[in-house]
Amino acid sequence: MSNVDNSINYIEFPMRNAAETKKFYNRAFGWEFTDWGPNYVSFSGANIDGGFNADDDALISAPGVLIVLYAANLTRKLEEVIEAGGKVSRPIYEFPGGKRFHFVDPNGNQLAIWSE
Repeated sequence: MSNVDNSINYIEFPMRNAAETKKFYNRAFGWEFTDWGPNYVSFSGANIDGGFNADDDALISAPGVLIVLYAANLTRKLEEVIEAGGKVSRPIYEFPGGKRFHFVDPNGNQLAIWSE
């Protein structure tokens, strides 16, 4: 899969229990999984990349889904989000595979943007 600038690239769901989550999504949809430690599981087979996050700050609330966009220049995109009126909720940090930040849009929706 190639990364396309300014596109929805990844979907992340909060998770409480990795074993139950994997069992459900495999049984219901046939998804396959890769464990990235005790608190993160990525999935494949859903026609888009995604994962389940059990970090303490991955609160489960309606709607509970974190849409992750891709940006070729993460620092510049952070500036553009702020200039457009977005509020940074989690500054740039590293994760397996790259770096990302989270922001809240004017409606209160939280999204993230990542880069390699």
